[in-house]
Amino acid sequence: HEEKKWQELVTAMQREVDKKEANYNKPLQAELLAIFDDDQNIRNQYVSAQKEYGRQSKIVDSLGEIMIVKDSINLIKVTGILDKYGWVGSDKVGGQANQTLFLVIQHSDLTTQQKYLPMMREAVKNKNASGSSLALLEDRVALREGKHQIYGSQIGYDDDSHKSYVLPLQDPDHVDERRASVGLPPLAEYVKRWDIIWDVEAYKKALPEIEAK
Repeated sequence: HEEKKWQELVTAMQREVDKKEANYNKPLQAELLAIFDDDQNIRNQYVSAQKEYGRQSKIVDSLGEIMIVKDSINLIKVTGILDKYGWVGSDKVGGQANQTLFLVIQHSDLTTQQKYLPMMREAVKNKNASGSSLALLEDRVALREGKHQIYGSQIGYDDDSHKSYVLPLQDPDHVDERRASVGLPPLAEYVKRWDIIWDVEAYKKALPEIEAK
């Protein structure tokens, strides 16, 4: 860091950043980044508390209530932004700020998700939103509407067996083709984080029981 070349590199990199961000809406970026932190920090606390105290505890319940309040406030802010600016791309606010729009809508109620889903679909076509993020929202809306999910992104948890499972999925045989088309990894790789072993034949046999849940 004390060498002259280091400062030259930092200066050159800063010029590239300035060039890239020349057309950014800085106030809007700052607002979205603050919402991002608010959205993610409470969720990180919630997940950590679940691991430390178990899914059923007063601390987890309290954090869940705080999360609901924060989500409702963030939703008001984000829907206001969407209604005013549309689905703002990363070329205007940067990648993380752009991702904030999806995260807050993903955590909202069904009516709100249904309202902004077409806007996000259009944003993906215009490269202003991520296709993989859209896939998660498509799955969540489908399940809430009583349909089967398309990409297998939504995971359930059985309190009796204490095991996670893939919520009802259409055409399990071709799910990896659909996932690949939107930039998602194979389902077997994705579900490892929940200690799920993906076996398509076993899943198809278990599907009626999963649907019943």
